[in-house]
Amino acid sequence: MKVCVVSEGCYPYVVGGVSSWIHSIIQLFPNLEFILVNIVSDREQRGKFVYDLPGNVTKVYEVYLQDVDWCRSPGKKKRRFRLKKNERKALRSLMLDQDVEWDTLFHMFQEPALSINDLLMGKDFFEIAIEVYKRRYMQIMFSDFLWTLRSMYVPLFLVMRQKVPKADLYHCVATGYAGIIGSMGVHFHRSRLLLSEHGIYTREREEELIRAKWLDNLYKNIWIEQFKKMSNLAYERADIVTSLYDRARQLQIELGCPREKARVVPNGIDAKRLERLPGKSAEEEKMVYIGAILRVTRIKDVKTLLGAFACARKEVHNLKLWIMGSLTEEAEYAEECMEFMRMLRLEDVVFTGSVDIREYLGKMDFTILTSISEGQPLTVLESYAAGKPVIATDVGSCRELIYGEKGDSFGSAGILTHIMNQQEIAQAMIELARNPEKRTEMGRCGYYRMKANYEIGKMQNAYRNLYRELCEDQYLTWQEEDFVMERT
Repeated sequence: MKVCVVSEGCYPYVVGGVSSWIHSIIQLFPNLEFILVNIVSDREQRGKFVYDLPGNVTKVYEVYLQDVDWCRSPGKKKRRFRLKKNERKALRSLMLDQDVEWDTLFHMFQEPALSINDLLMGKDFFEIAIEVYKRRYMQIMFSDFLWTLRSMYVPLFLVMRQKVPKADLYHCVATGYAGIIGSMGVHFHRSRLLLSEHGIYTREREEELIRAKWLDNLYKNIWIEQFKKMSNLAYERADIVTSLYDRARQLQIELGCPREKARVVPNGIDAKRLERLPGKSAEEEKMVYIGAILRVTRIKDVKTLLGAFACARKEVHNLKLWIMGSLTEEAEYAEECMEFMRMLRLEDVVFTGSVDIREYLGKMDFTILTSISEGQPLTVLESYAAGKPVIATDVGSCRELIYGEKGDSFGSAGILTHIMNQQEIAQAMIELARNPEKRTEMGRCGYYRMKANYEIGKMQNAYRNLYRELCEDQYLTWQEEDFVMERT
């Protein structure tokens, strides 16, 4: 059985929650053949993997969202560029937000002689753009509108230009451009499609665009609608759509996913690797250690974390903050954080860079996550596996992880705060720093909640069943051997 995993901007280029999850899924099924289709921004990222790929990954394809125009048959003369009647109708359906005729577009962009540049600069695109402009956007300059459309459609057209490798199952780890590739696999190869969303792609892109200061509100709406169209396609073509927790599932349904397709499959971690970790030395016991396991990126809001720590440090003088994660993914932001730390004169903050968290987590008194967006963060589960309570912002499934879902009687495993609320986060640090008994009890609650709901075996069984359900015939060829391996 051949599984094609399609992802955007994560595995195997960066270390983090979604990347770790993909890596673990591939390792969970050593008897399956995996193909990777990795969607990245441009050729600068080509082959820059930070993971050693498992042996059952047989091929890796890269798709670039910004690239030069090209033709699959360089020696073949390109056709005089006017669209056929059905192609123009399909392009019009896309640009006018009607019922998009995706299958026609898929075939159109697979035509070897097609030039994306000729299309975007051609008469058909221009005439449809005028129609869209007159219907909705005459309050803005047409030239700006036209170039916005062109820049918006370049990534989508480049993705639809790709030849999709054949597989029995396409497993997309987002909607968006990954969902386009998966939907093309369904169309061209009559395969099955499993969509697993960690964060809700459409909502995350919407939040990013709303915060963007470089883009006018009208143009933001154009981009947001484009992402919604792509997500609706993925929801429509997918056989099963998974999310990490129930609130995310409800949001998928609100955004157009058929209710009968939507299922919840929580994350899982290998808890055994995080038990019996080395603790503090006698000298270190004098300090209260706070651990932040995160990539130093804007979405993790490290500046608010530093500001809150500075406030808490004034009240509790024996605090020390360890920030454990990559400093290279957004190097400019990382340097801003370093400068902010120097400005605050924080001597008890350590940026470790990428490390093996097992060397640090056992020494932490509690951990903290100040993200402005998350799905179901593995770092929270890893903290629980080590018996550590967590302070986290109210994003993704952090509320359920800390306080439990309905019917959960384990108790509070930490403190939940609002996003970007420096004072509230500081107060949570002070409360846990001053109450070692509370830390111990919360850490125990987190450990038992993790053991009950979030161990890797549960996730493994869930995805084994999903793969079996979607590809019963192919699954039978490896099912017996896989279960023998598990029993031994």
